[in-house]
Amino acid sequence: MQVAEELTRRGVVPKSILYLSLDHPILKLTGLTEVLSVYHEVMQPVDAPTHLLLDEIQYAQNWETEIKLLVDHKPQYKILATGSASVLHKQKLAESGVGRWVTVPMPTLSFYEFTHIRDEHLPEVATGLRPSDLSTLPKPDRINLASQFSRLLPSFQRYLLVGGFPETARQEDIGLSQRLLREDIVDRVLKRDMTSLFGVRNVNDLERLFIYLCRNTGGIIAHKTCADALGTSTATVASHLTLLEQANLIYRLPPASTTGKRILKARNKYYLVDAALRNAVLLKGEDIFTNATEMGCIVETTVLRHVFAYHYRDNPKISYWRDSTTQQEVDIIVESPAYTIPFEVKYKEQPSVGLNSGLAAYSRLMRIPKAFVVTKSAQDFGPLNLPGLETTIMQVPAHILTYLLGQAERLLWE
Repeated sequence: MQVAEELTRRGVVPKSILYLSLDHPILKLTGLTEVLSVYHEVMQPVDAPTHLLLDEIQYAQNWETEIKLLVDHKPQYKILATGSASVLHKQKLAESGVGRWVTVPMPTLSFYEFTHIRDEHLPEVATGLRPSDLSTLPKPDRINLASQFSRLLPSFQRYLLVGGFPETARQEDIGLSQRLLREDIVDRVLKRDMTSLFGVRNVNDLERLFIYLCRNTGGIIAHKTCADALGTSTATVASHLTLLEQANLIYRLPPASTTGKRILKARNKYYLVDAALRNAVLLKGEDIFTNATEMGCIVETTVLRHVFAYHYRDNPKISYWRDSTTQQEVDIIVESPAYTIPFEVKYKEQPSVGLNSGLAAYSRLMRIPKAFVVTKSAQDFGPLNLPGLETTIMQVPAHILTYLLGQAERLLWE
């Protein structure tokens, strides 16, 4: 709708802009070609330039083929389509879309986007500043930056509570925001979309698994343990976890290997794509701000969302690390051929990261040049030097890190 408004503002003839929401029951009964033939018969000449705006594209029959034919044989069309992606759709896109269209992932709003949508009083920060630049920032500049960002702390707490959903970003009633999220995720996505797109038969099992993930987000999910807790089979749990990942509701983090060999029996960690889903489903309100364990889980989930979105175009492997002998752990590791960056979330007062920490052990073992510790307070902002460790460890408050990652993510697409 915003695109249509912008096009008309530029002088494009309104009749040449066609918006279709393809989840409409009537449109499900016919193909895109038939709809376009009616449109051209009554509204717009068939050879005239046309802007085609398609929402919920996944509900259209054979949409990949039909759009491919439009792109190949109807150059008068400019097409923008949105929809939920699955592995199946991505495979079809790869087969038919090469050289024809660009696929843009759309995660939930970053903290940067959240503050802009809410018209917050924004910090004066260079648009090109990235988290990787913070380690070389002079101390006076770092103090000034922390001061600039202090005004966003209330907004960051709200973001952690209601998440990055455009529909609720400007909604002041937290209870209403969470009810809207529950209706959207549980009623629309789990009960309607998952049944329609993936053929899920037992929606109750899927819903109970999603609630289980809400209670255990950021934890290692053993299929057998989960199946026993839910009274279902391990095969059902494995299948439903895959479907939730395909539906962009959860992230899966495999364990990182330090030997270069594939881990035969991977124990994966699972996170919700947005911590607000957990808050809404479990009816968690502002009381979570006084619970250090809850906040650590929520901030870790939020940091992971920003890391995933910022590094998306590099197509890195994102994992976690745990030493089976010492139980030392690193929360998030971003690996690509060009770099390996570990992130440890310590969202509490006076976080301690010493030579015996998982971050130090992993950095020493893998000879990591740069690592991040995500903190709570602006007092814990700056480089952390550990004797005998060559890694540059940068402590960054969560609200500063997520804002800068969101800003950098936007610049990448621009």
